[in-house]
Amino acid sequence: MISPTAMLLLTLGITMVLIGALVRAPEITEARGGKIMAFVALFLLPTLGTLWAFSVHIERSKETSFCLSCHVMQPYGRSLMVDDKSWIPASHYENHRVPREEACFTCHTTYTMYGDIRAKMTGLHHIWVEYVEGAKPPLRLYEPYNNRECLHCHAGARSFEEEATHSAMMDDLKNNSMSCLTSGCHDTIHNIEHLKDAKMWSPPKS
Repeated sequence: MISPTAMLLLTLGITMVLIGALVRAPEITEARGGKIMAFVALFLLPTLGTLWAFSVHIERSKETSFCLSCHVMQPYGRSLMVDDKSWIPASHYENHRVPREEACFTCHTTYTMYGDIRAKMTGLHHIWVEYVEGAKPPLRLYEPYNNRECLHCHAGARSFEEEATHSAMMDDLKNNSMSCLTSGCHDTIHNIEHLKDAKMWSPPKS
């Protein structure tokens, strides 16, 4: 199966060849076949190329590397490498509790282009801020972190649901009336202001 990237490059290549032919011999558009070729080269293939390009970049926006390509997000990327299991993002990232290549996307589903309309608008707003307004740290969540982001992985897991503390408050966790990030529970998140004092972990070289 041809990947979206390969399909995009193929489409661009064919488009350039056809446009080149039209530029060198514009008289071919006088015939019916030439008109069809012009339509394909100037309208159909560019439209298909745009759709494939959109697909490629939407898929790329799931990647952790895409999120961390913004300068303001780089400290959050470094926080994934803290050698301290109480740092929740770091312990999840380092122990493959989330896929490393899609770590941000996995835990922040309301900030992506893949959720509902509101999530898509938020994603577009981030693009606008990054390239037009300029991001201004410190960053803040738009709304309190929802337990849903934790439970879409942990709910149903025996180690989570049979643990005594979780079991005792399971209803409150599932209806979001008590946050997983409550003080004394899992309240050490990215904590980028403390990065300079943190011991960092380096993955073993393969």
